[in-house]
Amino acid sequence: MIKKGNLHRVFLFLLMALVISGLCFAGGKKEEKAAAPEEPKGTGKVTVMAVWGGQELEVFREMLKPFEERTGYKVEYEGTRDLDAILTTRVEAGNPPDIAGLPGPGKMAQFAAEGKLVDLSTVLDMERIKADYAQGWIDLGTVDGKLVGLFTKAAIKGLIWYRPDQKEKLGFAIPESWDQLISISKNISDKGVAPWAIGLESGAASGWVGTDWLENIFLKTHGPEKYEAWYKGEIPWTSGEVRRVWQEWGKIVADEKMIYGGKQYVLSTNFGQAHAPLFADPPQAIFHHQATFIVGFIQDQFPDLKPGENYTFFKFPYVNSKWAKSVEAAGDVFGMFNKTPEAVALMNYLSTPEAQAYWVSGTGALSPNRNVSLVFYPDEITKEAAKILKESEMVVFDASDMMPGEMNNAFWSAVMDYVENPANLDSILERLEKVRKEAY
Repeated sequence: MIKKGNLHRVFLFLLMALVISGLCFAGGKKEEKAAAPEEPKGTGKVTVMAVWGGQELEVFREMLKPFEERTGYKVEYEGTRDLDAILTTRVEAGNPPDIAGLPGPGKMAQFAAEGKLVDLSTVLDMERIKADYAQGWIDLGTVDGKLVGLFTKAAIKGLIWYRPDQKEKLGFAIPESWDQLISISKNISDKGVAPWAIGLESGAASGWVGTDWLENIFLKTHGPEKYEAWYKGEIPWTSGEVRRVWQEWGKIVADEKMIYGGKQYVLSTNFGQAHAPLFADPPQAIFHHQATFIVGFIQDQFPDLKPGENYTFFKFPYVNSKWAKSVEAAGDVFGMFNKTPEAVALMNYLSTPEAQAYWVSGTGALSPNRNVSLVFYPDEITKEAAKILKESEMVVFDASDMMPGEMNNAFWSAVMDYVENPANLDSILERLEKVRKEAY
């Protein structure tokens, strides 16, 4: 994560690097083609709604400066933490913003089904989009054959964090398969050290951390097609496929020797503090499972640690090697409600490597645009995560975020119930199955 005081240097470096690399929006012929369809310069405006505040908003405003200077358009930003409710109300009232950061693919699909979103294939240079984005990202933004969502920044879920010095001390190799990971964890446990530090508490959303575990195990076991069928409600929760996923996770969370502090620690510890046992002296745990954003939490709590040197990660191992190059991601997706010349120009700009380089340099986020150079990533941690994202052949979105709200909430609760009493798995899955029948 880039501290606020360093943003000026980051943006100065970014500007110089963009000019040198020829990525500028108004640069050579390729980027002229990538830009918005020619529109007369004017003093028009484009309205944008999203959740950003603080550093994210500062970076977004810096990103907009070249666009506003080149087009003469003014971007009017409205920020809200209650994006779902506010945006839904505005859309229903017939007064939506021109462009909005959508609450998630589920809400995107709802707006698309209601005919509220513009088909972006009619406003974007699709030849360039297909060159810049992996097909998985395009598919995630597509509803009923129409591209209605554009992903502009991303995070990888399912990373396993550890300390290199402990890897050397304990003598384990980076596992490629789930079986290898479980074997390593048991070996560490046999030495009297808890392999895993896990925290599931997150207020009303407690349990979501566990859904990320289960989603990654499901993806790496059954692949993207069944993964999609699962979050669409087409696979019963009581099926053998789903049951196996919970049982695999149970090899860790259902074994008190595998988890630091036992189940009560897991249930009561906030997700943003759960990594702390790795950095105790001596270490009280070896592994922590979390998305790329955890770097910010680690640095806030342990500012002297150096990402990539004092801690790093490996990608979630496969259960079935067929799905080794699949990855679960999360990200910010934009949709267009009003097809104005100003909105068309801005949406094209937001899709470019130039614009997305601001996100990666200024916030440490990842870019779904694979033509954003690794030079813009601020440290080895984010560079390595970006490589995983670029090399992934199959990208899926967080499954619980794609489920109906009732199903998602029940999933969170089920995670907490399972950790509390793993022996109740049958009744937990039966309750989830009942919700599935009612929610879809």
